[in-house]
Amino acid sequence: MNTNNDDSLSEVHSSINTGGKTGWRKLFAFIGPAYLVSVGYMDPGNWATDIAGGSQFGYTLIWVLLMSNLMALLLQSLSARLGIVQGLDLAQASRNTYPAYINYPLYFLAQIAIVACDLAEIIGMAIGLNLLFGLPLIWGISITILDTFLLLFLMNKGMRMMEVFIVSMVFIVGISFITEILIVKPLLGEVISGFKPSILTGNALYIAIGIIGATVMPHNLYLHSSLVQTRKIERTPKGIRESLKYNFIDTTIALNLAFFVNAAILILAATAFYKNGLFEVAEIQDAYKLLDHIFGSVAPTLFAIALIASGQSSTITGTLAGQIVMEGHLKLRIQPWIRRLLTRMMAIIPAFYTILHFGEDALGGLLVLSQVVLSLQLGFAVIPLIHFNSDKSKMKEYAIKNWVKILAWLTALIIVSLNVQLVIEEIGAWIKDTTINVWWIYLLVIPVIVMIFALLIYVFIMPFFKKSELHSSNVPHGEALEIGEIQPIQYHKVGISVDFSKNDRNTLRHALIQGGKDAEYHLIHIVETAGARFHGEKVLDHETQSDTDNLQKYKLNLEELGYKITIAIGYGTAAKAISAIVKERELDLLVMGAHGHSGISDLIFGTTVEKVRHNVQIPVLITK
Repeated sequence: MNTNNDDSLSEVHSSINTGGKTGWRKLFAFIGPAYLVSVGYMDPGNWATDIAGGSQFGYTLIWVLLMSNLMALLLQSLSARLGIVQGLDLAQASRNTYPAYINYPLYFLAQIAIVACDLAEIIGMAIGLNLLFGLPLIWGISITILDTFLLLFLMNKGMRMMEVFIVSMVFIVGISFITEILIVKPLLGEVISGFKPSILTGNALYIAIGIIGATVMPHNLYLHSSLVQTRKIERTPKGIRESLKYNFIDTTIALNLAFFVNAAILILAATAFYKNGLFEVAEIQDAYKLLDHIFGSVAPTLFAIALIASGQSSTITGTLAGQIVMEGHLKLRIQPWIRRLLTRMMAIIPAFYTILHFGEDALGGLLVLSQVVLSLQLGFAVIPLIHFNSDKSKMKEYAIKNWVKILAWLTALIIVSLNVQLVIEEIGAWIKDTTINVWWIYLLVIPVIVMIFALLIYVFIMPFFKKSELHSSNVPHGEALEIGEIQPIQYHKVGISVDFSKNDRNTLRHALIQGGKDAEYHLIHIVETAGARFHGEKVLDHETQSDTDNLQKYKLNLEELGYKITIAIGYGTAAKAISAIVKERELDLLVMGAHGHSGISDLIFGTTVEKVRHNVQIPVLITK
């Protein structure tokens, strides 16, 4: 069991209490995490693969959807089990099991999967805005940056508010497609025939793998193992068993709803397009126009609204997964909005490039490609997940039974086998293509694929031979130290940052207490005028003269009280200048006043204290 305080998604860890509840109230307390996960199973990437599969092959790929859903149900249950029993998310467990040189490529591959997922959300949102309001795709893609602020708002309101928002989006998607199925009226017998398995080759295999990648999404396995930890449970055998039971119910309901939505999209495409001889409808825009042409204005409007809802909800869960992956694999924690913007920018670049270089019509193909990329990364999440749930030394009596192990490894084998077959077919097609210079395939593509395959084999084999954890600490900190006997600390050179405001008195008082009259004090002030930024110490403007006079007043006043005072004036950016003075004068303590603003003000005025704290190697006392 994990007893470390560095919890996954620490902002909302154990934030929802499940104790003291019975019956439906108990179930309701646990319901939520799987719905956040399920939106990834009905995002715009799913739409692209389902529409392409339905229009090209009719109902014949419904069995692939069903198989994918059963795989997802199994794997998401294992993900939830890991989080509940060990109190670790999948990324943390990977870091504790595999050496650092393996965790870095695992993080890199997981990040590629998250970017591929985010790419699908960007394109879906942009297409939805274009269909409803006529907004050009390039502008729609640019607007998607703004959803960062929605994420921050929901995070500040707590996990329950985020879950309510996500469930609302899922409800909109579900109602839209139920209505559309009633409009297109598919024949039940033909739909049922699609559940019969068939041989997959060529384009059918490509679409099928896209469907699997769009359904069993790797980042969802990281996400679910963390989200279940938002529930505060009793760490007793009974409490853990209850949590496993209720989370399985939550997962089953949510993923079956996602399956019905995906099936509805594929059936819609098969009935509306394949049955009417329209076999090449791979673009979401084309699907919208054809729905308008065949069934009138209601169906396409619902289609566009559902598209926007699914894209917006999926992008939020993708951001959470990115935070989990970075903190778990790299022990690196950054601000959520920075994390969000980094992921979004990495996804926007290929979307912009595709529009500018190939035109808007190529976005549908990019959507399907993004889902294939997700599928190719699946093995690196699924294989460790099965290992961790099978480890009796960590899972104790909650380790999965042999029949579950067999199903799980069979699932992993199917996923990896299909991906290997796809890679072989695609490389073979590239080599035969006379328009492609094959030398770069042999020099670049094949060596990279060999290295990735070798990494997959290592990830699979290593836990069989080494059961002990390599790391005892989880993100982003280490274990608590033995404090021992407390010895007094004597500061000799103390820096005091002043800004001639009413806060200076308190800052000076705290600083003088630290060193007493034996220490040497350096009064630090930074001139930040435009002239100071460009001319540095050569500047002689009015503010510089006034600041120098004020420092002299502080100096004389404190010297009269018996303190040793030196003046230090810096120029330009406050954080950089203060850090330079600290290092130049070899100070052993810095005392600063808090800036008194937060949120959007930080973006406008900066966060001097935080920047200085990271730039210097001495203690920093922050007063208010």
